[in-house]
Amino acid sequence: MSIAMIFDISEQIDDLIKNKAPLWGVLFEYYLNFILFYGNLFSPLLVFLAVIFFTSQLASRTEIVAILSGGVSFNRLMLPYFISATILAALSFYLNNYLVPKANETRIAFEGKYIHTYKRSLTTRIHKQIRPGEMIYFDKYNRLKDIGYSFTYEVWDGIDLKSKIFANYVKWDTASSQWRLENYYIRTYHDDGESLVQGNTLDTTFAFAPEEFSTRVEDIQMMNVHELDDYIESETIKGSKNIPFYLIEKHSRNALPFSTYILTIIGVSMSSRKVRGGLGAHIAAGLALAVTYILAMKVTTVYATNAGLNPLIAVWIPNVLYGCLAVYLFIKAPK
Repeated sequence: MSIAMIFDISEQIDDLIKNKAPLWGVLFEYYLNFILFYGNLFSPLLVFLAVIFFTSQLASRTEIVAILSGGVSFNRLMLPYFISATILAALSFYLNNYLVPKANETRIAFEGKYIHTYKRSLTTRIHKQIRPGEMIYFDKYNRLKDIGYSFTYEVWDGIDLKSKIFANYVKWDTASSQWRLENYYIRTYHDDGESLVQGNTLDTTFAFAPEEFSTRVEDIQMMNVHELDDYIESETIKGSKNIPFYLIEKHSRNALPFSTYILTIIGVSMSSRKVRGGLGAHIAAGLALAVTYILAMKVTTVYATNAGLNPLIAVWIPNVLYGCLAVYLFIKAPK
């Protein structure tokens, strides 16, 4: 984490100085939460390296041989590891779902104020469902001024279009919490024909607010498990294209703590045997395995977001594969 902070400081120092970020905020609002977020994110791998380091020391001093020769089974030798893994996995689960999202609010707010100060103001071609059968479209939307251009609102009953509202542009009125339509017309379709209403200005309400157009995928990092479930349910109804990202975030919060068990078994099984090269050989093998594990997670999540793979399956595939590897190494470990 210290190395990660050094790299981050070297990258962000210009923005922090230019925007006159206070030292207190840099240390406690940004980097304290930075360490909490990334430390928890990589905690299974950090535990993995710690297990290899500790167990290799025991193996190199022939202590594991002495323990097993004294009548202690390998399963009993694993008990303290499992107790520790359980405590760390439970802590990681709590951090993932409750504490880290709260910390991310402070960290991301600091980033928005002092680091990523530039915000893209204009979004083009927004087309989304806000409720079942209700569709909206903007040709352009200015997120700074909350103004949308070439706005269309449609109500569908199955494949039948029931009504359509079009306006040259709409603006959010913060005082009344309503949308103001300019140069609008409302077309309603009946069984025996259609009716048309036109006007210059109309204040009305819709089932969406300006905040929906300024939400980033990264913002889900600030939601605890209950808020994330509610948000996914809401976005699913609206037909959001970012649902795979949200589901990956949700399932990763549960899969990541479980990987602590898998990597602990692999770490003990790999490093409990005394080999030429000792600690160095075990650390090198452990790092190589960690890299392939991270690569597997990235590949499966890319398939989930771009190729339609179920996010739940994508998140758990690395755990299943490396779980099988853990069982194999455990069986082959010196008894």
